[in-house]
Amino acid sequence: MSAFGLTIPQFLRQLSDEDVLRFVPAQIRDLLEALSRGDLGEFNAHEVVTAVTDFDTLLEDADQRTAIIELLEPTKRDELADRLGTHSSDPKRISSRATATVELEELKAFFGLRSDYQISSAKPARTCVQPDYALFDHQLRAVEELRPLLTEGSGRALLHFPTGVGKTRTAMHLVCEVLAQGRPRTVVWLASGKELLEQAAEAFDEAWSNLGNRSVELLTMWDDSSPDVDSFTDGLLVVGLQKAWANCRSDQDWAQRLSKRARLVVFDEAHQSVARTYRKITEDLLFAAPTSLLGLSATPGRTWADIDKDRQLVEMYDSAKVSLTIDGVENPIRYLIEEGYLSKPTFTTMNAAAGMTIGEQDLRRIAESLDLPDDLVKRFSMSEQYVTRVVEAVTSLVGDDHRRILVFAATVEHAKLICGLLVALGIQAAVVTGTTPTQARTRAIADFKRPGSKPMALVNFGVLTTGFDAPQASAAVIARPTRALVLYSQMVGRAIRGPKAGGTSECSIVTVVDPELPGFGDLADAFLNWEDVWY
Repeated sequence: MSAFGLTIPQFLRQLSDEDVLRFVPAQIRDLLEALSRGDLGEFNAHEVVTAVTDFDTLLEDADQRTAIIELLEPTKRDELADRLGTHSSDPKRISSRATATVELEELKAFFGLRSDYQISSAKPARTCVQPDYALFDHQLRAVEELRPLLTEGSGRALLHFPTGVGKTRTAMHLVCEVLAQGRPRTVVWLASGKELLEQAAEAFDEAWSNLGNRSVELLTMWDDSSPDVDSFTDGLLVVGLQKAWANCRSDQDWAQRLSKRARLVVFDEAHQSVARTYRKITEDLLFAAPTSLLGLSATPGRTWADIDKDRQLVEMYDSAKVSLTIDGVENPIRYLIEEGYLSKPTFTTMNAAAGMTIGEQDLRRIAESLDLPDDLVKRFSMSEQYVTRVVEAVTSLVGDDHRRILVFAATVEHAKLICGLLVALGIQAAVVTGTTPTQARTRAIADFKRPGSKPMALVNFGVLTTGFDAPQASAAVIARPTRALVLYSQMVGRAIRGPKAGGTSECSIVTVVDPELPGFGDLADAFLNWEDVWY
């Protein structure tokens, strides 16, 4: 049955043969009964009625029209009544409504019948046309602010949106604008990590199918994929940073040749663009003017407190940062939570008993580093006290009816240990690290993203901090000690997608802390941490 109205064949198929044959003219019905010796069942009643009955004429007869309406299913009868402008579901009332010419033709249209009479097809003076790749108001505002920054002056700018608010979707509108302005022309999208790269490729495929004006190429270059870039002249290249660096080492002119065709370079997780290695790639891609640079970041800085390091990023993007702003709203993050764009987070800190004592030498190493030294993290995270506390954090979230829980482990060994203990306790769990085989990794992520009534924990190290999209995740356990605000923000960001982004209205963030090791307990003000550096 169709969603609106129904055709005569559809109407007939829902009736018994006896009811169907009521619409066969009496003379023909008598003849059929004689030929079949009274057994009309041997005839295909629906085909006979369709062949010999003029329903257009039947509907003009009040009694026949009422009989037809009586045979409609209740939901379709109500739909017809609404279409004819009567609130009564009584067949006679509905039939009487169709005595006027306009209503009768509307009744015929309901059954898929057309006549020479034309109901006015004039459209209302004002209608709303919905786009298939729309932006929210705050995203559209960002596009409008970024556009002149990328086309005038240095042509550099950074888009600062918190995780879950649509940096990629917003940026893709600008990518499509650049490509649509002429041909041939290319855009280069740089990112680190398979999840971010796949996210960009999928987003462009959707964006250009709705916003594009011609056929273009989408080239993907990471892992074992190595398309011929020298013959690429029109479209988007999504390239992994490691792959780009490998190409630059083996072919010093690789990025500069590409720059001659590029009109825009997009650097996802922009804080990486000022690292020594990736700075050279970025500058080479900007070698041939005019090429614009758009950075994307939820954390527009490199460190927690080193303003000199953060200044490098500011200078890279010419101090041009477009942030999330909403008219009349002082705290945009609180607004996004209240409006359902972001999930409302509850931050909890769980202190583990000290598993070891930190010495003066280690304290000096921590003070001199941007983040905690790897060997220290490994020693702390593998202590019995710390591991026990992490497992307790996961089991407590399962007890609170969370169905999908992300766990950020400190090392590969730490991730495997936690996963094994959770499975031993009867909790469905899987582990994903940089050493996990592709097939196993894909299966684990698919299981986690698939809705299910049974709780599942996905334990990972180093692969799901960026680009990983699992809106069903309503909780995260941060079991990776860090003093890097960027990293901590990325981990938290995986679990804060709100209902309007397909996520949950509330989420729980549990950070397991060893009292001997510096780190974070919550992230209430992280979005505004670097404002004094940019302005």
